[in-house]
Amino acid sequence: MSERSQNNCEDELSQENVADGRASYATIISMLVRASTSLLTAWFLSVLLSCPGPIALAAENPSSFQVWQVVDVSSRRPIPFGDWFQLLARQEVIYLGEEHRNHWHIEAALKILNALIENHRHPLLAMEMFGWDGQAALNQSMTDASMSRAQFLDASHWQQNWGGAYEDYEPLVSFVSRHHLPLLALNPPRPLVRKVATQGLHSAMNDPDMAAWGMKDQQIVEDEQYREVILRQLQLCHGGLPASAYERMYEASMFRDEGMAKTIADALRSASTNSATTSGPIISYTGGGHIQYQLPIPNRVLRNQAGNVKQKSVYLTSFVPNQPEEIEALLSDHIADYLWLTPVGADGPPKRCR
Repeated sequence: MSERSQNNCEDELSQENVADGRASYATIISMLVRASTSLLTAWFLSVLLSCPGPIALAAENPSSFQVWQVVDVSSRRPIPFGDWFQLLARQEVIYLGEEHRNHWHIEAALKILNALIENHRHPLLAMEMFGWDGQAALNQSMTDASMSRAQFLDASHWQQNWGGAYEDYEPLVSFVSRHHLPLLALNPPRPLVRKVATQGLHSAMNDPDMAAWGMKDQQIVEDEQYREVILRQLQLCHGGLPASAYERMYEASMFRDEGMAKTIADALRSASTNSATTSGPIISYTGGGHIQYQLPIPNRVLRNQAGNVKQKSVYLTSFVPNQPEEIEALLSDHIADYLWLTPVGADGPPKRCR
């Protein structure tokens, strides 16, 4: 497992809150939900001509990485954007895994959305940053021009479910609104996740609120490889906690990923009744940790659909030219189907857990 994929849980749980093991589970999960990819952890130009350089030119040496290249993980070679887009356009689900607070990753998502629109497709954008309890507000914002920004943030429970700067993700919301595209909230509501983190999964699943949100009878599948990856990352990034804390955090992570996978699977079933060939694909936008090794969300969607779904994962990662070993490690780990090498965000490369 690469060092980068190990440390992507750093954003969600602050070291000062959990290092001594004294933080309550409520505090832990509050931080967990606010920046969801830290447990697992991960913008491109909206038009092709605004790219700072070639997107992906085939190179004789696969180790000669360049910013804005898309690298096919299986072949370890760059793939031209046009060829890559034609492949993506045939998928039902495209998973984009970001690094939080890297605006180039928002631009990457906009690049794909814009290309789909230009090719007369009607994609659905599903975002981790919104909880199910905000879906009504997302629906209203797409049709009600009188809805103010403040009203939208309040009705969508932005602060409660995410809490980061809305400006970071506003370009995506504005894009789908401008093009009249569906916007789907991926995350289970924060109170549900908090119940799992404080009560444990088995007890929390019997809570009446689980039934109200359609999760009471949802099968939460515990995959041994997933468990190994998540617990390892938690322990690397947040050492010193009691075993019970890691277990509750792991269960909350599994619950969230299963809930997000359920949201996508439900959307796929709904889309199957639409005979229009221009409908779709679903663009899932989450932190990179939720797509790593296909384990968190993609494999759960695949299982939910009995293996009958066309999907690809794209891991967005900051590219530091003098550190090609970082990219080599992600390729060796087979972190996703594709790596998209972007410029480093304003906050610098993601921190490493050691």
